[in-house]
Amino acid sequence: MIRKKKEGFQGQRAIVLPRNIQQLCARNITTQQLYITDIGYYPKAKFHHRKREQGADEHILIYCQEGKGRITLKKKTYSIEPGDCFLLPRNQSHEYAADELEPWTIYWAHFLGESSDGLLNNAVKVWKGHKTFLPFSKERTQLFDLIYSLLERGYRQEHLAFANMNFWSFLSSCWYPDLVPVSNKKPDADIVDTAINYMNQHLDKLITLQQMAIAVNLSQSHFSFLFKNGTGYSPIEYFNHLKVQQACQYLLFTTLRIKEIAIQLGISDPYYFSRMFTKVMGISPNQYRDKRITP
Repeated sequence: MIRKKKEGFQGQRAIVLPRNIQQLCARNITTQQLYITDIGYYPKAKFHHRKREQGADEHILIYCQEGKGRITLKKKTYSIEPGDCFLLPRNQSHEYAADELEPWTIYWAHFLGESSDGLLNNAVKVWKGHKTFLPFSKERTQLFDLIYSLLERGYRQEHLAFANMNFWSFLSSCWYPDLVPVSNKKPDADIVDTAINYMNQHLDKLITLQQMAIAVNLSQSHFSFLFKNGTGYSPIEYFNHLKVQQACQYLLFTTLRIKEIAIQLGISDPYYFSRMFTKVMGISPNQYRDKRITP
């Protein structure tokens, strides 16, 4: 019998993009061909196990950095070892699990888009199957970390576009590891980036618009104009998105109660927190925790 771990894994990282952001990516000309819906990194993921009788709504890429595991697709079971990269097509029954003695460390991503079916089919053709071996590449993992860090910073349109455009490069480095150069250059910091850094450093507090403006040495009106022009969101709305993103981490990887999560985010009223979470994610915190829609 496979043992299951509900509390998550030490050092884990995971982002599930809100439904409205996924819909935005599906409509935007720069991302509609290929976009990430979920992304993460699970180190030494002991007892990690997923079984989906109907498959997932998205294609899934799993890249094993170390340890072992197994993946079953179309009634065929594959052994997974360091360097193995596996693609699971959407809407196909599958199951996977980490080895109990040497649990795998994996990078993973769910993705969709108008070109996603063709890209997956191309990979299967190039690989001559759903699994291939990729020699370790520091550049590949750095690119993955860049993509993750951009999405972790919220939903600025340029962050979404830059992250998903770089996901093409990440997939290319998996499809053709000896041919495609990978860049690890990060975008230049600006006033909006400085403000987002300030927000991320204060997710456990309730900070005001005035405090944000002071942090970047601007008037409230000028700061609000620049921030909304750069992100499409007001500073407070963006800050709430970041809080909800952090709440998703707590819901996925801890057993904290909703009230306790709200307190961790500087919100004393759990009902206000639940309303804010539902508005951003489209489902309540309890529904999100029950669904657990990550690998």
